[in-house]
Amino acid sequence: MQTCPLILASTSQIRQSLLRNVGLDFQICKPAVDEEQLKNQNPELKPLELAALLARAKALAITAPAEALIIGADQVLELDGRSLDKVPTMELARSRLLQLRGRGHYLVGAVVLAKNGKIIWQNGHRSELQMRDFSEDELDRYLDQTGERVLASVGCYELEKEGIGLFDAVGPDHFAMLGLALLPLLEALRAHGGL
Repeated sequence: MQTCPLILASTSQIRQSLLRNVGLDFQICKPAVDEEQLKNQNPELKPLELAALLARAKALAITAPAEALIIGADQVLELDGRSLDKVPTMELARSRLLQLRGRGHYLVGAVVLAKNGKIIWQNGHRSELQMRDFSEDELDRYLDQTGERVLASVGCYELEKEGIGLFDAVGPDHFAMLGLALLPLLEALRAHGGL
């Protein structure tokens, strides 16, 4: 039984679905965070540091009752040691997938809990993904099938849907790859009165 109110500082449908699937009752608040400004002000940050900065900023941007636990999360794609951003067009999505084709990359994420204006817990994770060397015809069929949904993902794939077919290997944490390290988060919620 939950004792503290829970707030998710994210409008991510995947994060909402993951929390609902484990039976959590929570509010959704869109954090007023200028992610591009934070990225531009901190170009020296490594991908994991950037994900943590964004997750903390989102959690701390929410005004909530003192007893509420606020979940902040973010994820970046790391390729060759640098962070990649989401792309705005299908043409760029196709280029991104060709850039990743036949190569390994990482989904790097962070999840935090904030309470009463302070971060009380933080977790970082790094998952390795190996994309298949698919043909351009396969890529075109995939993009036709998924459409602009892929623009919501920094890698321009949806691991939870058809996008898994683009990969040879992914791991180790399925939930973290989807954008929320769920098992460590649940443990933290138990420790801090959120479950």
